[in-house]
Amino acid sequence: MEIKGTAVKSIPDFIRKNYPDKYNAWMEALPETSRKFFKDGILPSTWYPMHDAAVVPTEVLGQLLFNSPGQGAWQCGRFSAENSLTGIYKFFIKAASPFFIVDKAGKIFTTFYQPSMMEVVEKGPDYVVLHITRFDEPSDLIEHRIAGWVEKAMEIHGFGYVLVEITKSLARGDAYTSFHVSWR
Repeated sequence: MEIKGTAVKSIPDFIRKNYPDKYNAWMEALPETSRKFFKDGILPSTWYPMHDAAVVPTEVLGQLLFNSPGQGAWQCGRFSAENSLTGIYKFFIKAASPFFIVDKAGKIFTTFYQPSMMEVVEKGPDYVVLHITRFDEPSDLIEHRIAGWVEKAMEIHGFGYVLVEITKSLARGDAYTSFHVSWR
């Protein structure tokens, strides 16, 4: 399974911006198979092996900075949304309906992870349910990263209270990953 360089690049960018004094410790804690990507520099348009370029670095980030890989992945996802949904994109996010945002998140998802498939399966007045139905290397950390991204995107839209729950998980053996996203 592969992940787009723009998503990989957000991992060291998150550490550099929020925990600059921990960056070298993070790099040193990475196995050589992961460290080489960051030493060589991440190219945004290049595809990288998901496990070595994203899962392992995110796990190390979570342990080092949060003592929780899942929390680190969630915060990294929030950071990625904040960085990618700026400028003119922020205007469109604020002007769009929440359903448009979540629907687009499902379409954007496939441009960052290959092969993959995410779709909106249910909509209500203040919630949506997203399913990942294809993801060849399920990862709890990537699911948390996606949840953090969706949460921050909805906050950028202007909702003060957003709740993203992972109710089913490919990584835990379910047939699909399900995100229940609600807001006020």
